[in-house]
Amino acid sequence: MSAPTVAPAVDPRVAAYLDGAPGDGQTVRANVAAWERLPLRPRVLRDVTHVDTALELFGLRSPAPVIAAPWAGHGLVHPDGEIATARGLAAAGIPGVISSGASVPVADIAAHSGPFWQQLYVPQDRSLIDGFLDRVVEAGATALVLTVDHPAVGNTLPFRAGLVGLAGRARANPNFPGVPPTALGTATDLGPADIGRLAARTGLPVVVKGVLRADDARTVVDAGAAAVIVSNHGGRELAGSLTTAHALPDVVDAVAGTVPVLVDGGVRRGEDVVRALALGARAVLIGRPVAWALAAGGADGVRRWATDLVEDVRRVHVLCGAPTLASVGRDLVAAAQHSPDQQGAS
Repeated sequence: MSAPTVAPAVDPRVAAYLDGAPGDGQTVRANVAAWERLPLRPRVLRDVTHVDTALELFGLRSPAPVIAAPWAGHGLVHPDGEIATARGLAAAGIPGVISSGASVPVADIAAHSGPFWQQLYVPQDRSLIDGFLDRVVEAGATALVLTVDHPAVGNTLPFRAGLVGLAGRARANPNFPGVPPTALGTATDLGPADIGRLAARTGLPVVVKGVLRADDARTVVDAGAAAVIVSNHGGRELAGSLTTAHALPDVVDAVAGTVPVLVDGGVRRGEDVVRALALGARAVLIGRPVAWALAAGGADGVRRWATDLVEDVRRVHVLCGAPTLASVGRDLVAAAQHSPDQQGAS
């Protein structure tokens, strides 16, 4: 089960923004293909009369181990922006991570989403996000998601061209009133100490997003991260980076069960979700398909996509002889079948 491609009526510049990737987009394609090249090894003669795929993690509940990933500017895709997305996800029971680049104030989104995680970047001037952090806590966030893989904008020419073309339609970020967007980029001296600062300031668990290496995973856990998200930023940043499917097992082994490990990038269907669980992920985050569903059908499009995905995940569990999340293990996947163009990609 996969989301439809971007609706034909969507402005081509918006499509360039949604699908933007560095180089020729190889990293995005490789992210998707890496999951597909992990053959499933289903069990038989298992009792799957009752299947439970529900997830509870840091205040979020979901009928499947799926969380909607953060991405900025839903208002470019639909006039109701993140509110439409939140309504659609909530109708299907899927929780989400709100982007700090949202086109709607976080409190307005939270009124429709229920419990949520808040994504953020730490800028050079840390004080610029203090007020935002206070509002996020007040709005009911149950965790922070610190993105750490964005020290510069990747060489994503179609993406940049799309943003330039959309400059007239883009709205000022309502979550940072009076703050120039150029001041909100990731600090070049972002370090492990920032994890502890965020946790101390907000009292929330900090989930670190953008880890591809075992040594980095150990560093962020030692610094106090409550969870790690294996991610290459949806393939938007570094062309040729390792795919998240390839990076996941090493990170899981390095963390050794001390904190949950999640993964995003290229997950499109129920089979991919189970593959990720088999490699040790607690849950997956999914971004682009949500955008496509929002573009194609607004809140109802998001609801239909999310509802179908939950059912798809359950179906794959049945077919794999895995009645619970805990029953999924590495025995359910065989060694990946690699190809020369499969060296890294969301």
